Amino acid sequence: MYIIVDDRESVANSYVGGLVREGVSSIGFSSGEFWDWLQSASESDLAAVDAFLLGDCDARGSLPRAMRKRSAAPIIAMSGQKMLKNTLELFESGVDDVVHVPIHLREILARTAAIARRRVGELPRPCENRIQVFFNGRDPEIAGHALTLPRRELRILEYMVSNHGKWITKTQIFNAVYGIFESTFDESVIESHVSKLRKKLRDRLGFDAIVARRYVGYRLDIPAGDTIDEPMQELDEVGILLNRTHAVPAAYPAGN
Repeated sequence: MYIIVDDRESVANSYVGGLVREGVSSIGFSSGEFWDWLQSASESDLAAVDAFLLGDCDARGSLPRAMRKRSAAPIIAMSGQKMLKNTLELFESGVDDVVHVPIHLREILARTAAIARRRVGELPRPCENRIQVFFNGRDPEIAGHALTLPRRELRILEYMVSNHGKWITKTQIFNAVYGIFESTFDESVIESHVSKLRKKLRDRLGFDAIVARRYVGYRLDIPAGDTIDEPMQELDEVGILLNRTHAVPAAYPAGN
């Protein structure tokens, strides 16, 4: 889940809408609302945050350090001023990255993933020899073949790859996919999403990559270093799959 902090409601709503269209749950706060939430949020709620996007607000200089005291999620400042002084001040306030608007949302997703990778080290995750995810809305690949997934199944796969080998609960997956403020859907919807994703992975990999255990949750478990036997009938599709293009939505402006 992404949290956008911006005192301009229309701008915050624009980013929220764009992220939701990319399949990423998000919510917008004014700086005052966010401060109140940050002080009272539970550890489990904070653990569901993928990144904080800090826009134009009065408390931008002091919020990053308050965020860092409660969360390790990346903090990305979005600035409409391309001045060195302004950029340096934002870094000094404690943010992890500064981007200048307008910027494509997929670039923000990619920057968030890059920050997270640097924090855990550059070594590949054990499953990345078998499944490659890009954390920017792009289709994942298995042995170089694109696997087209609905956006919520993609988000679940990204979350599971990030937590490869760990047991994760249905609640954790729900919070990552739908957000901690979602009340329209019930957590049981995750069972359907995971079941469909599990079948698609099994069809491609030849084994169950997702292990399910009642009352415990789910775990992505993919042995590293093995090769994947590709069905011969898929070879004609390789050229198409490797050269797929992805629709590029418009960049999102800073707003006024």
